[in-house]
Amino acid sequence: MPAALGHVLTADNADSVRADLVVEGANAPTTPEADARLQARDVDVVPDILANAGGVIASYFEWVQNRQHFEWTEERVIDELDTRMTNACEQVFEIADERRVSLRQAAYIVSLGRVAQAMATRGIQ
Repeated sequence: MPAALGHVLTADNADSVRADLVVEGANAPTTPEADARLQARDVDVVPDILANAGGVIASYFEWVQNRQHFEWTEERVIDELDTRMTNACEQVFEIADERRVSLRQAAYIVSLGRVAQAMATRGIQ
């Protein structure tokens, strides 16, 4: 689990990874070349945009509370976060399975679909 620095998994060391699963805790810890090598070896990589989403979502919850001048209970924060992260993971894993793509590609498909939907909702073409 690369969790501190970017670009620590590279083409030079990807073949040395002995794990069946890599969870990207850092931002961009895996270079595209390393990602391709891991994918070729059937090593699942949970991409940073999914693995890091919990912290981003929790920050959003803080922002919402500050804007509303309201304080959520710890239980509500955990419940809201659990719901959103579970839904995100289910969507990404479902797309990866259906389209036979990597988890990274599936996460991009889901995220770009959300951006497209938000733009359409706002009348932006």
